[in-house]
Amino acid sequence: MPKLTTVSRKLSNVLYQRRNLTLLLMLTPPLLWFGVVYVGSLLTLLGQSIFTFDDMAMSVVAELTADNFRNLMVPANLDIVLRTLGMALAVTLGTTLIGFPMAYYMAHYATPTEKGFFFVGVMLPMWASYIVKAYAWTVLLAKGGVMYWTLEGLGLMGVLEAVLRLPGIGGDTLATSNIGRFLVFTYIWLPFMILPIQAAIERVPANLLLASADLGARPFQTFRTVLWPLAFPGVVAGSIFTFSLTLGDYIIPQLVGPPGLYIGSMVYTLQGTIGNMPMAAAFTCVPIILITVYLALARRLGAFNAL
Repeated sequence: MPKLTTVSRKLSNVLYQRRNLTLLLMLTPPLLWFGVVYVGSLLTLLGQSIFTFDDMAMSVVAELTADNFRNLMVPANLDIVLRTLGMALAVTLGTTLIGFPMAYYMAHYATPTEKGFFFVGVMLPMWASYIVKAYAWTVLLAKGGVMYWTLEGLGLMGVLEAVLRLPGIGGDTLATSNIGRFLVFTYIWLPFMILPIQAAIERVPANLLLASADLGARPFQTFRTVLWPLAFPGVVAGSIFTFSLTLGDYIIPQLVGPPGLYIGSMVYTLQGTIGNMPMAAAFTCVPIILITVYLALARRLGAFNAL
């Protein structure tokens, strides 16, 4: 035992004197796990994208080809990419328009009690199952459901019917329309937008807003020239979540909205139903590239400082 104690003390002294070595030893296990399990599996998946899929044998052949990426430019596949990208951008914009006023009120006007209430209200939906929330919205948006009952009580059924007749966003019912799909996406990812914006707004000194008003700036001028530029990194930080999560989702597009595949559901169909791993891997490269570009832009805009 005394010998073991001496060895432990010597090892402790060495680690204390060499902080970089200590840090390296602490980070090595998680980095190895990340490198082998995550990066390794991702590279394996991406490597599948240059293999050939034999339609007759319904199997993957180890013959290198770029046809999978060329097939992404086929109108049907390109339509899937653009449809997914359009919804991701729309959800990001929608969550920003809804989340910014809520975050601003929480940061500057809410009392401690109200702020606690708002935090619980924002976080509570995140505690519920994602599948349960998605299925619950199919009931809410169905014809004869709560949403229709509420709009009918407010006398807004004519407005709803006019919206559902609009090309591109309408449909037979809310549950089978793109506007309904947008509502579900916005509801589910809204907390991921509110919290970063609220943290960014709280870091904006209140005296800057007061000084702007004292100098004669109108409320909108103060918002445009002072608050928005300083809180914008928080908006970009929240958009990282809303954009990437919408881009890769495959459950909501199957439950709500009109027919039409998204990238996530296309990957699920190719890999799970058809077994075409090479084409599924090629589709997987699309959100990876889009998110990488988006993260690079977000980093330049200082979004990571608001996370």
